[in-house]
Amino acid sequence: MMEGNVVLIGMPGSGKSTIGVVLAKVLGYQFVDSDLVIQESQKRLLKDIITEDGLDGFIRIEEEVNASLDVQNSVIATGGSVIYGKDAMHHLQKIGTVVYLKLSYESVEERLGDLNERGVVLRPDQDLYALYKERCPLYEKYAHITVDCEELTIEQSVKKVVNQLEKCIC
Repeated sequence: MMEGNVVLIGMPGSGKSTIGVVLAKVLGYQFVDSDLVIQESQKRLLKDIITEDGLDGFIRIEEEVNASLDVQNSVIATGGSVIYGKDAMHHLQKIGTVVYLKLSYESVEERLGDLNERGVVLRPDQDLYALYKERCPLYEKYAHITVDCEELTIEQSVKKVVNQLEKCIC
């Protein structure tokens, strides 16, 4: 099979954590949820970090944690805002194959519940659509592989990711 890590990026609600767990089982890899690593390192929930440190503070912490991830043979599910940290993204590109789980805006909107509860990084002047438009080009910029997960089940998405990974010489 392949060497190294698989790094999942994409909008909140795109299935990074859900697909990541199943993908790790299929590949025989460990699963790492970088949001949980952030919470553990800070001893706080994501939404509390955002409330207490502000968006910029959260993004700085998120970048530090992701830029220092030191794992092998792991599927890493990142937070949706990881792409704001250049150092983190360059590190993740070096230690693994970055896979963008792509969804339409309508699907993202449908899947997401309360954005604050999920710890979604939104500026006060921004709505979900503006966030989607801002982030999609960044996901595409950093991804080695883009997998369109529109209208796919978790199992179908995992299969599609595995097929793309097998084809990729990243």
